[in-house]
Amino acid sequence: MNKSIVLGCLALALSAPAWASLALSQKNACASCHAVERKLMGPSYQEISKRYTGQADAEAILAKGIKAGGTGKWGPVPMPAQPSVSEADAKTLAAWILGGAK
Repeated sequence: MNKSIVLGCLALALSAPAWASLALSQKNACASCHAVERKLMGPSYQEISKRYTGQADAEAILAKGIKAGGTGKWGPVPMPAQPSVSEADAKTLAAWILGGAK
């Protein structure tokens, strides 16, 4: 098998979770209020990642916040609850955001 094809497939497979998580954020309308690098209605995914850096339970807190929503953490604009997001998707999104949304 051609080495460049194998390397290309490997690169695609390794980048799939990042693209999948970006697509997941778009599918669940997260991208309506959040962007990777800049503030929209809510903080950027990278700002969120920085705030939670070093917190042992950050993924669980963020996944819970995605599902339950909240107010006051990032200013006066509340984040609406997202009850239709599955637990698995909330955890995937949280992990992706905490990884810098890359």
